[in-house]
Order: sequence, then C-alpha cells, then structure tokens
Amino acid sequence: MNRADGLTTSSPDDDIAALAKGGRTNVFGFVLRLLARLPFLFIAGRVYGPETVGRFALAVLVVELAALLATLGLKRGLAQALSSTDRPHVRVVWDAMVVAFVVSVAASAVLFVFPQIMYPNSHILGFERLLPLIVFAIAWSDVSLAALAYRLNVKAAVTARAVVEPWTISIAAWALSYVSTRDGLILSYVLSMAAALVASLVPFIRSYGLPRGWTPQLRPMLALARRNMPLAGADALEWGSRNVDRFILGVLFPPAIVGIYYMAQQVSSLPQKLKTSFDPVLGPVITKSLAEGDKAAVARQVLQVGFWIMAAQAALALAGSIPAEGVMGIVGPQFVSGAGALSFLLVAEVLAATGAVSEAALVYVARHRNLMLSIGLLTFQVLLSFALVLLMRWLGFPQPWQAAGPAVALAVSLACGSWLKSRLLARILGYRVAEIRRPFVLAIAAACAVGSVIMLLPPRLEWAEMLFGIPAILLTYGFVLWRWAFGPADRALFHKAPVTATIPTEKHKS
Repeated sequence: MNRADGLTTSSPDDDIAALAKGGRTNVFGFVLRLLARLPFLFIAGRVYGPETVGRFALAVLVVELAALLATLGLKRGLAQALSSTDRPHVRVVWDAMVVAFVVSVAASAVLFVFPQIMYPNSHILGFERLLPLIVFAIAWSDVSLAALAYRLNVKAAVTARAVVEPWTISIAAWALSYVSTRDGLILSYVLSMAAALVASLVPFIRSYGLPRGWTPQLRPMLALARRNMPLAGADALEWGSRNVDRFILGVLFPPAIVGIYYMAQQVSSLPQKLKTSFDPVLGPVITKSLAEGDKAAVARQVLQVGFWIMAAQAALALAGSIPAEGVMGIVGPQFVSGAGALSFLLVAEVLAATGAVSEAALVYVARHRNLMLSIGLLTFQVLLSFALVLLMRWLGFPQPWQAAGPAVALAVSLACGSWLKSRLLARILGYRVAEIRRPFVLAIAAACAVGSVIMLLPPRLEWAEMLFGIPAILLTYGFVLWRWAFGPADRALFHKAPVTATIPTEKHKS
C-alpha cells in the first residue's frame, strides 16, 4: 500500500531489479559524462596550462564544499524525510529548497567577503571574486535531483550531470579560451552549473509541481535541518576525504603542481562516478527496506551494489594505472609527471568501494557512529598526507614525487575506512555486507600480466600501448570476471528482464 507519494513494498528480487535498472541508467550516464569530460580535460590542459588549472581547481574546491554544506545532508536525507512524513510531499521538498537557498546565500556571502579562502596560494584576478554567486545553483540542483530520485527518476540526474553539465563546460572552455585564458575556466564552470540547474529544475517542477497554498514553515525546516546534521557531516567528510588532498597541495606547492595533481584527480574521479551512479536509487531502496524492518534486504542490497561498483572501478583502475604516463600525456606533455599520483588515486577508488556503499546504509542506521568514524579517518588522512610530503621533501625527492604523498594517504585511509565501516554495518544488520571473491582477484592478476607484457613495448610505440593495450587489459579482466566471478544476480545489471536469482545472504560472524 502506498504512503503519500511513497514507494510500495516489494520482494528481494524486485529490489535487485530496481537497483540494476537504476544502475544501468546511471552507468549509461557515466559513459556520457566520461565522453564529455575528456574534451574538457584536454582543453584545460592543452590551452590553459597547469598554473591556470591549479587556481581553478582550488577555487572550485571551496565553492563545491560550500554548496555541499548548504544542502544540509538533503542529498541523502530527503528520501528518509519523504518516506516518514504525512505532509504533502510537494511542501516538504519546497521547504528543503528554501533551507538550501538560505544557507547557500550565507555561504556565498562569507566567500565573497573572504575570497582568499578560494585562492590560498595566489592573488585574485578578474571575475574570480564573483565565483561564490553560483553556490545556490549547485545546492538547488542537488536537492531537486534528490527529490526526483525518491520517485526513482534517475533520467533527470543523467541528463543534468552527465550531458548538460559536462558538455556545457567543455564547449564553453573552448569558446571562452578565445576571449580570456585567465577567466575562461571560471566562466565556463559558472555556465555549466547554471545549465545543470535548469536541467534539474524543469523535471523537478514537472514531477512535484509548485506548492499551492504553501508558505515556508520555520519549525519543520529547522527540524529537518537538525535531523540532517549528521548526514550533512557525513557528506562533507566523504567529500573532504576526496578533496582535502588538493587543498593540502595548495598550501604546500605552487599552482602549477596543484594543476597537474588536479588533472590526475579528475581522471581518477571518473571511477568514483560509478558509485554515485547508484546513489539515486540505492538510497530510496535502502530507506524502504529499513522502514519495513528488513535488515537482510539492506545487507543484500549493499553486498550486491558493492560488488558491482568494485568490479567496474577495478576495470577502470587497471586501464588507467598500467599505462598511466600515456593517459596523462593525452592531457598534455607537462602533466606526465602526475602519472604516479594517478595510479595511487585509481587504486584508492577501488579500495573505497566497500566503505562508500556501506556508508549509504550507515547514515540511516548509525549516523552518529558513522560520523565519528569519518572524522577519525579524515584526520588520519590529513596527518598522513602532511607527514609523507614533509618526509619526501626532507629526503630530497622531486616535487612531483612529493605531490603523490596525499594520494598514497588517501588510498591508505580509504582502505581502513572500507574495512571499519563494513564491519560496523555487518554488526548492526547481523548479515555479511562485503566480500572479496577469489575469481575477482584472479581477474585483476590476469589483466596485470597482460598489461605488463604490453608495457614492454619501446617508447616510440607508446601509441600502441594506448590503442591496443587498454582494450587488451579490459578484455582479459572482463572475460575472467564474467566467466568465473559473476553469478546470476550479478548479471542482472546487464539484462532488462527482472533477475530470478537472489543474492545469498549469510549471517555475519563477529
């Protein structure tokens, strides 16, 4: 039976089928985003250069953090608020939009008054001071897409985030390079965020409509903000763990080094989008199962999505880290020194998969413990990052090697986080939520063996490493994985028909 605009109960097979369907839609969006993002990286690297890219990277880092905080955890908390309220959903979501707008204005004001926060290692030039004005657009886009995700509308997120946003920034960066190579990247980013907002609001208003007879209610909004503080903290800490390395580099190194690392980070963050590809459908499915008191279903969902994401991220990590110098060379010859950082960042994404998916459930069943755990892990990552950079500096390593220190710290902290968070979730649910399958390890080993042979080619044949090596690595990995690691439920991701096999869920053993 439906609650107000809510979701109906369903069987375990239906849950996996829903996750597979949403995952297919968003993975398709991930491919579109990948195709659109690559031109931007090429244009930014070849036309604007490392120093301009480094300044842009630090400014965007601060603006996106402000936008994330402005959502007050609503990206994940809105689904729970909608599933547990008796108020009309249209009023709840517009209350959330008002909250995000008010906090966005406050965050923009702070950054406008203190712009040096965005540019800690350089002077402020041109339009750079006006960048905080776009904070509200990012926050509103996130909240509106979260509201659409509650109704399992993932097409809107694909359109806004995988088509409109990346293609706008790529085209604008190229066009504006003829106007100003100083402000072109900043202006193209503003245009892309504004375009993504429009692409998010149109389907949001079509789905929920405008609230008739509604006025913002202070008490429900404050209660919603208070309930979502742990979620907001978890979102900020997860985001911070992936971006604090860039800020550390901005404090310790000149903008050019930050720009090289940023490019490596952008390439490595493409696998991370695979995890976020499942967020729009995973959150509502988990909250529905929790509302029904079905802990086994939650464990089954986390286990399945975790393996899907880890398997896909491992493929991208193998394809990007084995020929890392060639991959960074595509962006520009001055970025090749970031190959080491790229390799560690790609490995970090694989190690992070289990923890990230476990956190999707922990934010609902143990939000405070998850928050404390995330704070401890982020603190460990920051301290280890500084320690590695300063140690390599003392030992006399060149700057590109020093700049890889935060990437190593990220990989170590994410590995620890995955183990700790999956253990915590398994203890709470009473069921296993993570596994490492032996054929999965064999698939990685086989792909590494093939890649190692291809990398023996002489430097003059580097084009062959990229053109034939990457497909060979992916085919080897995919064949072993599909043949020996995938079961019927795993293959549901690739079939439109509902899956008929469920994932075995065994009791967690402490």
